[in-house]
Amino acid sequence: MSAAATSALVPMVGGMELVTIARRPELAEAAFAIPYREATAAFMQGDPVAALVRRTRLARRWPHLTVVAVDGGECVARGVCVPFAADPADIAGRARFPDGGWDQVAIWAVEDAMDDRETDTVCAIEIAVHPARQRGGLSTEVLRAMRAVAGELGHDELVVPVRPPGKADEPWTSIGEYAARTRPDGLPADPWLRVHARLGGTVVGIAPCSSTVQAPLARWRAWTGLPFDTDDPVAVPGGMVPVLVSQLTDVGVYVEPNVWFSHPTG
Repeated sequence: MSAAATSALVPMVGGMELVTIARRPELAEAAFAIPYREATAAFMQGDPVAALVRRTRLARRWPHLTVVAVDGGECVARGVCVPFAADPADIAGRARFPDGGWDQVAIWAVEDAMDDRETDTVCAIEIAVHPARQRGGLSTEVLRAMRAVAGELGHDELVVPVRPPGKADEPWTSIGEYAARTRPDGLPADPWLRVHARLGGTVVGIAPCSSTVQAPLARWRAWTGLPFDTDDPVAVPGGMVPVLVSQLTDVGVYVEPNVWFSHPTG
């Protein structure tokens, strides 16, 4: 289906409008100027896969899959999706919910775009809310709009590798144990997982290696201010799991898990 299929304005939410960049290309610069997350750890810039889906490429390649929340003429949030082929006829071994999570989907999306391959799945890879507008429910509305956009393209599902920031408070807890915790009402204990569940999303699995950062120890020291002087795993600020350290090779490796959600679009 063509990009034009989702160029229409997504319905109004209160005094705010949700629109794709395909409809309002002049919003691209302001939309992508919104920081992803004010508290995102500096070391996450070391994930090389993220370079494949830089903001300029996203705006140019998939403008119909980027939703922008506009309030009073100001861009206050964005939501970004990419398409990929989970079950292509010419490639074996792909999956709708790969173990490689965010990184794997980004690679497949770029590969499919370069090869002009028909895609069959839409994946949400980012929601960013302006720091001054956080905790106001904008992320929920943007997620709703992303589901609507995927539905307009003919998909009955939006897949999401969810990064629960609260997990950084418990880097030594397994992601499976963390994601399984619930409140008395049955909803997830983690606030961001709870947002997805409240909207009807379902946990379908864990992506154990969703984002990977590997760098020399000197760079890890610069990112974190920690010594990295033993071979023991190191918990770092903002990290959801410890960094694995090798003094022999002078390398630290961070392998971040995410939680796979399936969202209905109908």
